[in-house]
Amino acid sequence: MAADPSSSHRLATIAVTAGRPDKTPDAPLNEPITMAATYVAGGDVEYGRYGNPTWTALEDALGALEGGRCLTFASGLAACATVLDLVGADGKVVVPRHAYTGTIMQLGDLEARGRLRAEMVDITDTDAVVAACADAALVWLESPTNPALEVADIATITAAAHAAGAYVVVDNTFATPLLQRPLEDGVDLVVHSATKYLAGHSDVQMGAILTRDDELYAVLKGRRDLLGAIPGPFEAWLTLRGLRTLHLRVERAQASAQELVRRLGEHPALSEVRYPGFGGIVSIVLAQGEVAADLLSRKTRLWVHATSLGGVESTLERRRRWKAEAPTIPDGLVRLSVGVEDVEDLWDDLRTALDGCVG
Repeated sequence: MAADPSSSHRLATIAVTAGRPDKTPDAPLNEPITMAATYVAGGDVEYGRYGNPTWTALEDALGALEGGRCLTFASGLAACATVLDLVGADGKVVVPRHAYTGTIMQLGDLEARGRLRAEMVDITDTDAVVAACADAALVWLESPTNPALEVADIATITAAAHAAGAYVVVDNTFATPLLQRPLEDGVDLVVHSATKYLAGHSDVQMGAILTRDDELYAVLKGRRDLLGAIPGPFEAWLTLRGLRTLHLRVERAQASAQELVRRLGEHPALSEVRYPGFGGIVSIVLAQGEVAADLLSRKTRLWVHATSLGGVESTLERRRRWKAEAPTIPDGLVRLSVGVEDVEDLWDDLRTALDGCVG
């Protein structure tokens, strides 16, 4: 893993060491949970909506991993909403046609109320995306996209967006800062659903925004202070604890995903296997469509049928079961989130279930 520019340590080490208390005698190794809504007047915080030491520890650690300044939020969608709030009245947002449904639904709601205009693009068609940037206020990227797993040319699109005067945000939830650091490509903002890989244990809801732009940081913090979309101290502590093993979990999930992709390509129940070459998310398309995909979700015993991803446990889901999913996503597409179980057990369970889906 590459070294962080602000540290002599590599990212795996930063994940373990960043955001810890000073090493003074009898100091705890971990930042304690500070359960405080009210603070004694005269300091920098003043009130619980403006800051918390447990948040700060997490924000320091995640900021070091992404190479920017971090703000944490109550959820990934709270972080998304705060970024979209930067767009002025009738401003245009360029967004992938395949993206997290929560983001698409927020954009649809804002467009329906006349707040902004959204233009959906095929993120793999770089020329078309660059053309769409011409009158944009914000360009929203996912790479890989959810659940199509398409990869964007982040650097080229960012350069075009900046030339047009637009901000660029990348949802880095799938890749994590261990596999992709968009701020190094000149991106203005990175968002995360920290619920997923960062926390990693399916027990937290939290979001994050990162930037290297001090003015943007101040504006976003002002919005968080005003709207109150703050994380709980306990959730921040759990996310920070999860972050300590991020490198181990991502490494294991990616290795297992790559092995599963190799084996899945030969299974007769599938018409397509989608994998961007990195990370722990795989999408498969059942040859017999929707019915077979639903059957697969019911037949697995180790893989859990659930809508989230990025946890230590492996999950799977037919994405078109959600009405908000893009109609261009195949009915038979099942998104797999590979966890940290033994890959042979994962394969045995998945293969047995797939064998029952052959037409």
